[in-house]
Amino acid sequence: MPVQQLKEFLDEAGVEYMCLSHPPAFTAQELAHHVKIAGDRVVKTVIIELDGKMAMLVMPATWRIRWDRLSRILDTDFVDLADEQEFQDRFPDCEVGAMPPFGNLFGMTVYCAEVLTEQPELAFAAGSHTESVHMKTSDFLSLVQPMVLNQGFTKPGAQKPAWLAKGRRQPEQVAKEPVSGAAGY
Repeated sequence: MPVQQLKEFLDEAGVEYMCLSHPPAFTAQELAHHVKIAGDRVVKTVIIELDGKMAMLVMPATWRIRWDRLSRILDTDFVDLADEQEFQDRFPDCEVGAMPPFGNLFGMTVYCAEVLTEQPELAFAAGSHTESVHMKTSDFLSLVQPMVLNQGFTKPGAQKPAWLAKGRRQPEQVAKEPVSGAAGY
């Protein structure tokens, strides 16, 4: 059974959803594997600190955050991963890392990757590592009313940003360079 607060919220809203039990999944990609759903339909819930306030990002399990773009689109100088110890009390009945993407139930602004809105259905952790909820994306969007972002995320296989690739030496360059040091070797 999903975390009680979520179950009551979904039941009161009268939306259809399905709960599944599965082996422990500690990442959204593991959840996708266990329930045999494509990773782009499984929601990864990420808690961020945005100018000193906690917020929730929801994105496909297979995607990554582009911090530079996220900071720019949110028009902030400071956005970072929140420390688990700082936010675990906000999700009292949830296992850390298994928070459902309903930040509105926990007093958080929710930001959603636009690509998720294009999926017909979504699956996400239901407050534990062994239970998930599957529901229509349209129901999720109407219940959460997240701010939809079309930037700040990157899809699987995307080229790393130039600033990340800069300054990295190729393995063959490292082997050819002389090693310096006090001992001379």
